[in-house]
Amino acid sequence: MQNFVFENPTKIIFGKGQIPKIGKEVSRFGHKVLLVYGMGSILKNGIYNQVIASLKKAGVDLSIFRASNPTRFFPMCRKALNCHAKKM
Repeated sequence: MQNFVFENPTKIIFGKGQIPKIGKEVSRFGHKVLLVYGMGSILKNGIYNQVIASLKKAGVDLSIFRASNPTRFFPMCRKALNCHAKKM
């Protein structure tokens, strides 16, 4: 067995009114973001608009990809990531 160190810091911000903090938190790691979402409930419940507003306010360069087929979600995410990587 080879020696290694594994560190996995996790920060969870949970509760009412926390969505506006997303942009500031994400921007700590860079200013290019790929947002992948599924079937659209995020649009219906208003979270999408709040997330987009927070990311834009934080100056995040945003690419958005809707993975509309739940049975092919991960392959679609890979496709979105490849498209996003080409933009960078």
